[in-house]
Amino acid sequence: MFTLIKNSKGILGMNARNFSYIRPNNFQGAIRLANNKLRSKEVLLKAEVPIPKVYGIIKNRLELEIFKWGDLPKTFVLKPNRGKGGEGIKVIFGQKKDLSWVSTQGKTITIKNLKDHIRDIFEGFYSFSGTSDIAFFEERIQLLKVLKPYSYEGIPDVRVIIYNKVPVMAMLRLPTRESGGKSNLHLGGVGLGVDIANGVTTNAIMRDQLIEKHPDTKLILSGIKIPNWKEILEIAIKCQEASGLGYIGVDVAIDSGRGPVVLEINAHAGLSIQIANLAPLKYRLQKISGLKVKNEARGIRIAQDLFGGEIEEEIEEISGKQVLGIIEAIKIKHKVKENEETNKDRKDKLNIEKQEDKPEEMELRAKIDTGADLSSIDKSLAKNLGYAEIIDEFDEAIKNIKIDTALTKEILDEQIKDKLEKWGDGIDTVIIKSSHGATFRLVIKMNITLSGVEIISKMSVTDRSNLEFPIIIGRKSLGKFLVDPSKKSKAIFGKEVNVTNNKNNLEK
Repeated sequence: MFTLIKNSKGILGMNARNFSYIRPNNFQGAIRLANNKLRSKEVLLKAEVPIPKVYGIIKNRLELEIFKWGDLPKTFVLKPNRGKGGEGIKVIFGQKKDLSWVSTQGKTITIKNLKDHIRDIFEGFYSFSGTSDIAFFEERIQLLKVLKPYSYEGIPDVRVIIYNKVPVMAMLRLPTRESGGKSNLHLGGVGLGVDIANGVTTNAIMRDQLIEKHPDTKLILSGIKIPNWKEILEIAIKCQEASGLGYIGVDVAIDSGRGPVVLEINAHAGLSIQIANLAPLKYRLQKISGLKVKNEARGIRIAQDLFGGEIEEEIEEISGKQVLGIIEAIKIKHKVKENEETNKDRKDKLNIEKQEDKPEEMELRAKIDTGADLSSIDKSLAKNLGYAEIIDEFDEAIKNIKIDTALTKEILDEQIKDKLEKWGDGIDTVIIKSSHGATFRLVIKMNITLSGVEIISKMSVTDRSNLEFPIIIGRKSLGKFLVDPSKKSKAIFGKEVNVTNNKNNLEK
């Protein structure tokens, strides 16, 4: 799915961004400022931008040996001054009675551990260019209560891209177990696209893949209202003005006591923000190039007018692909069942000329699931669509075959080779492996119409009788579409379906 988004017209790549926007608008002095956390803190503090307090700085090995560890608070953050991508950051959650500390992962951290880590920082293990660096201790932001359910042992932050004093795009970044309690996406954090007009989250990604729920807390990620939204945008614009960067990424956290606080500024902000928003950054940057923006309020108003609200039409216009929600109406073709006379007397079946197959269509709802590789269909529904005989023969053929994770599709296919040859090209098999073991499934080709587009979808046959939707459409069938999990599906069966709250059972 995301290769389509990345390659769509208007999507900004790393080289295009550097040549078109960073080099002409970001002078080397301003870039060096952004890459130096302590220096940028001084500039932002002078501009009255709220930043975390600095508790101490260690520049060399002598200062490391004489540092007064007892002066540190019970909770703090240790950072390299020129670190990149969240690497080298140690978040200290609390302190024990023996004066050692506890990390966000519950590990004990001693003075020796901190010293060893700081020596690595001196060696440049975490710096942009691998050159020697210095370390500093910073205030740990206190988690805002409203965002706590969406965070795993860390602090979320909001990244805002500012260009020409206009907030162009924003993303809420959430820490996860995989990311070690840090919000950085390349470490395994979750990124949520944000409607620039109102600060409400739209889509969510992890490792550049669309997801619906937080991997640890299992909460739905769309529809989160970010507090202090206007203030966050105002602060981000102030950072651009103070730093001298024409194109800037500003990372803002919300402290439970102080409100929005700038963690750092970036001259080369990553481009995953486009995927989280399902929108091209280049298209938005072009819209505001050359505008005369007098102040912060004007910049925010421009952003709200140009980029706020629904972005579906913008995406479809640029990519040439329709945008789907996670529940969509589909039409699926099936064949007319044998006539009643044929069914009455099975013995006479061979003496009766077979009735010509006539295509019909059934309309129903399906779940769009980008996390599934292959589409799947409920066994009972597949039987009703004309595949009963094949499904029964398949079940009979494999009932005595012991299936485990060591077997391959080729080995299993060989054992039912005669059946596969009889059924023809429209029938295949697949092995599905999971934590519960392996299953060997029948795969049938189905003609479906999705959002007005007719496609042939390969569907594995399985029992979905206890699930809400008898059909899921996996990513192999979604090459002609983009998927926005926050989008509500269009009227289905004469009603508007709420994709997040609908619990009605589907009639088969």
